[in-house]
Amino acid sequence: MLALLTASAFVIFAQIFMVAPLIPRLAEVFHTAPSLVGLAVPAYLLPYGAMVLVWGPASEHLGRRPVILGSLAAFTVLVGATALASSAGAFIGMRLATAIGASGVVPIALALVGDLVPYQRRGHALGWLFGGMAGGIAVGATAGALGEPLVGWSGLFLATAAAGLVLLVAALAVLPATPRSASPPAPRTVAAGYAALLRQTRGRRTYTYVLINALLHSGIYTWLGVYLQQRFDLGEFGIGLTLLGYGIPGLLLGPVIGRLADRYGRARIIPAGVALGGICALLLASPLPLLAVQASIVALSLGYDMTQPPLGGIVTNLPGHGGLAMALNVFTLFTGMGLGSLAFQALLLPTGFGVALSTFGAAVLLAAALAVPVFRHERPHTHLQNS
Repeated sequence: MLALLTASAFVIFAQIFMVAPLIPRLAEVFHTAPSLVGLAVPAYLLPYGAMVLVWGPASEHLGRRPVILGSLAAFTVLVGATALASSAGAFIGMRLATAIGASGVVPIALALVGDLVPYQRRGHALGWLFGGMAGGIAVGATAGALGEPLVGWSGLFLATAAAGLVLLVAALAVLPATPRSASPPAPRTVAAGYAALLRQTRGRRTYTYVLINALLHSGIYTWLGVYLQQRFDLGEFGIGLTLLGYGIPGLLLGPVIGRLADRYGRARIIPAGVALGGICALLLASPLPLLAVQASIVALSLGYDMTQPPLGGIVTNLPGHGGLAMALNVFTLFTGMGLGSLAFQALLLPTGFGVALSTFGAAVLLAAALAVPVFRHERPHTHLQNS
């Protein structure tokens, strides 16, 4: 089951992150500006996050298995249909539809792991799942740029749809039956459940840092293809090679980071990961040679891997329904990613990459300093009684 869920996370995140490196090429294909095609990124991320608030309660009522299967089927159909888009508007519309369909797979998979794995061993299991996401990021970031000249952008989406179909068939055989409630929760009850999570001090601080982390990483990553094109005059192949290392640290080290979080707690890992992201943003703002930029991109990816999985582990241990807690986590994460993309674009257009990256980096370093006291109690012995 964990292998299937990890593979599903890999494929879904690969198709999310293969779009950003394609922005310069898609602008040429659709005869429009990169700034317009770039809206396809928040057009996916924002509805993805919003729909999770629906899938979370639905999985409490229907069970995790039906929601994951239905969402995986919708993902397969819609990502394949995206290959037929003939304009920027149609492409953006299909990305929005795909987000709505796909948003029940990975978040509910995380909730399923939270249901089945004890907290003191959950970090390792979540490390595999987040490692799959990181691997998808790495492959998507590279395949988007390197694969387009070989099979075309539409071929990339068709290949993703084929992978989705294979996963759907495997999921029908592998996913376990899961408990379901007798009746659907009332909207007022669902809203009260989300409010209860945010009333907890531990919940508020965790979701706040999920948001901060998402703003930083998506804001920068969305525009890395344009950054590399403008700064180093790279084409698709050069962009693909430069982004090659993004996501690799999580793919290789995700389970290790998760095991360290289980053993030593999250008090040090989370602030260090936030700080690393801020430092990388400042490095990218400086006039580095291309090789150093590539190293900074790899380190930026590592910063994400040191923060989001440990934060996700905390979320699975918050009191209340696991489906609601994880739904709110993914809503916060993807809303932050969408807003980060838009905020970076808002800074980028009038001021350029230097100011945008410096602003993001300085703000996140401040957040990293504040994270030290905020997460000081996240040690292994503190919350075992909740497992």
